[in-house]
Amino acid sequence: MFDLILRQRNNLKNDLLSGLTVSFALVPEAVAFAFVAGVDPAIGLWAAFFVGFITASIGGRPGMISGATGAMAVVMTGFVVLYGLEYLFAAVILCGIIQILCGLFKLGKFVRLLPLPVMLGFVNGLAIVIFRSQFSQLKSNHHLVYNSATQTIEVASSWISGNNLFATVGILIATMSIIHFLPKLTKAIPSTLVAIILITLSIQFSPIKVDTVKDFVDTQEALTIERNYKMKQFQELKDELRLSDIDSIGNIVASGNDQIYEKNETRKAGRFMIPDISFSWKDAKIIFSLAITLAAIGLIESLMTLSLIDELTESRGKSNRECIGQGIANMVAGFFGSMGGCAMIGQSMINISSGGRGRLSGVSASLFLFCFIIFPPLWQFIEMIPVAVLTGVMLIVVIGTFEWTSLRLWNKIPKSDFLIIAIVSAVTVTHDLAIAVTIGVIISALVFAWKKSQRISAEIKEKNGIKTYILEGPLFFGSVTSFKNIFTPSADPDRVIIEFQNTRVYDHSALEAINTISEKYKELKKFLILKHLSKECQKLIRRANSIVEVDIYHDPDYHIATDQLD
Repeated sequence: MFDLILRQRNNLKNDLLSGLTVSFALVPEAVAFAFVAGVDPAIGLWAAFFVGFITASIGGRPGMISGATGAMAVVMTGFVVLYGLEYLFAAVILCGIIQILCGLFKLGKFVRLLPLPVMLGFVNGLAIVIFRSQFSQLKSNHHLVYNSATQTIEVASSWISGNNLFATVGILIATMSIIHFLPKLTKAIPSTLVAIILITLSIQFSPIKVDTVKDFVDTQEALTIERNYKMKQFQELKDELRLSDIDSIGNIVASGNDQIYEKNETRKAGRFMIPDISFSWKDAKIIFSLAITLAAIGLIESLMTLSLIDELTESRGKSNRECIGQGIANMVAGFFGSMGGCAMIGQSMINISSGGRGRLSGVSASLFLFCFIIFPPLWQFIEMIPVAVLTGVMLIVVIGTFEWTSLRLWNKIPKSDFLIIAIVSAVTVTHDLAIAVTIGVIISALVFAWKKSQRISAEIKEKNGIKTYILEGPLFFGSVTSFKNIFTPSADPDRVIIEFQNTRVYDHSALEAINTISEKYKELKKFLILKHLSKECQKLIRRANSIVEVDIYHDPDYHIATDQLD
């Protein structure tokens, strides 16, 4: 339906207009993810600014948008309640240090090893997550309830109905129609920006009443403060309760509505401050466990989004530089009292589909967001935007993000690849990105090893009392059994040659297999020659001693891929 592969150069006008469009979408997302993490909305907004501005300025992928994300926010859930904001900020700072080290040690290049089925599963899974998250905009009457299964206080709500439902659906259809059809008339102005402005003004001058960004922010802020207060109250009571009384007290605490909840102003987002924590071994373990998880999720999502945008724009980003940029951004975010973040696939897709290609698009989006935060008149304009308009924008992003062609591949690609796509998509939706990618890579590696293990063979020639085995195929842990079965030491003549020119020795298991075969010929007092074996393998073959002759004159040198491109 939508062709997002746009071959165009950086354009100042497009970058600025695209940045303005993206900034509108950053506001509700940052607020929503702050709520998921259980922190003040301002913490999410400042995170979107710091992370977005720094990564756009010095990161490795121009045109990619970064900010507070749901993938990282989910991991933070409950952490703030148990340990407090200061511990969260310390973890975000340490997360940034870990990401910088990953970039300095050039670990970002390994994202290039991710198989295409894992990439497709990641994209489809994130599209589903984004789509599913938009349903929350169709709910109202938000209130807190007690969840006995998890023993936590959560937010419950009900679906909108009546005139409000019809108005919301109408706005969604109008927004998506403008975004889809306007480019057929003109591409001078991003259609997403036109849709946001046009429909916002139309709603303001009509009697239609729908939830706006202001309503959303106010509701989320109030719920966040109330939930944090009640969770803290419940945790204090829980330790003194009998097991049979926990659920009843939890319900009482969650339903209580006679308390006035005041916003805690002891730590304001956007102000530099060193986290106020105690430096003990116990605290260090708590902070490190969250930091390593945040760093892993942040880098995986950022680098996979980078690869996706590389494909869509037919250009190439620098993965190691992006690791360093993300790390510096998270360090700064932690010191300035915000929750940190990583690349945002939804906003990145909005940016490139609106024509944003250069660093200016990401920088301008962050600066516009900064203006919205600190200048009340601009913030008031943002508050006027109906949430349904931004939901329509995100639904367009979902349609453009999901790899629809992957649904037609089920009978055209190996079943194992299609299974990997489905598994990675499902795990991304049900758990998180890091787990999904890890599972996908493991399955891909096992499938690859199984297929390659069946492909080693040998052409056998015998002339003048010398038997030659000309190997073909990879030699690694999966194929060593087949490799050993090729040879017949007891039936072979006194002189044997194994030719490695058409094969490749990959790991220690392969070296051990070569040593094992060499030992067998040694025991039978037969002379074995290994030809065209790499120098690395020669150094590790020790047990054959003088009975093994290695022809090194034409030996190849194996090289590992360099980091020049990253």
